[in-house]
Amino acid sequence: MANLRDIKRRITSVQSTQKITSAMKMVAAAKLRRAQEAIENARPYAVRMRATLEEVSRGPLEEPHPLLTVHEEKRNLEIVAITSDRGLAGGFNSAVIKTVESLIDERTGDFEKVGLTLLGKKAADHFRRHRPRQITFDSAIGGNVTYEQAADTARELARRYAAEELDEVIIVYSEFVSTMTQTPVVSRLLPFTPPETGDASAGRDGGEEEALSYEIEPDPEALLATLVPKAVETEVYRALLENQAGEHAARMTAMESATKNTEDLIESLTLQYNRARQAAITSELVEIVTGAQALE
Repeated sequence: MANLRDIKRRITSVQSTQKITSAMKMVAAAKLRRAQEAIENARPYAVRMRATLEEVSRGPLEEPHPLLTVHEEKRNLEIVAITSDRGLAGGFNSAVIKTVESLIDERTGDFEKVGLTLLGKKAADHFRRHRPRQITFDSAIGGNVTYEQAADTARELARRYAAEELDEVIIVYSEFVSTMTQTPVVSRLLPFTPPETGDASAGRDGGEEEALSYEIEPDPEALLATLVPKAVETEVYRALLENQAGEHAARMTAMESATKNTEDLIESLTLQYNRARQAAITSELVEIVTGAQALE
């Protein structure tokens, strides 16, 4: 009978876990809808910001913007790693951390120093244990991503790059592809070089590249002075939003899988419990019959 009590206790414990994982799945699904709307709204703005910046920067400039200038000497590299604050999201955070570790090993020979700016407790916890001397800054993300949070980080990185304290800045985060897929992305943040438009800048019929479509007053340099820092802030903000949506999607998927596993475990334990109970009843019947036969 003690065995029956143990199995019953395990079933009750797994049922409690099932309630928790099911509730976490529903919470993650609700948060995912809001996060997905946020990133879908932010993506067109970020894309158009880059396109506008590319248009302006390829015009005649008297003096290039410091955040667009490539540093010839490679001394200091800063890697911005973005993870979540909480776990229970499958391999979501470990994928980013592994990507950052590989990137550090790959680029260490190219730079004298590699620093780490860590956004998210999971990244901070890992690198505090393994690379504490390389950490420049770490911070929790908190409940919801805000633009000011991204802007503060971007401004500090831009200040250090303009002052030539940094020679390159790379940002690593998880891009939200779908509910089932979140892909680690490595992107160069500084120097901020917009992508070449290539065919996208050509006419619809594949003709020659169109002329600059903006008349800029007072001059391109004044516009870039405002536009480039804003674009860097937007890139960090977009990365945080992508990471936030990916986190909720990964957690929802992980909790759905965990809930299904608890269902399978409860079914298995229930079968085990019924067999043990049947065996106990059979044993008692055998004892009764044996005792009756002994009295005859």
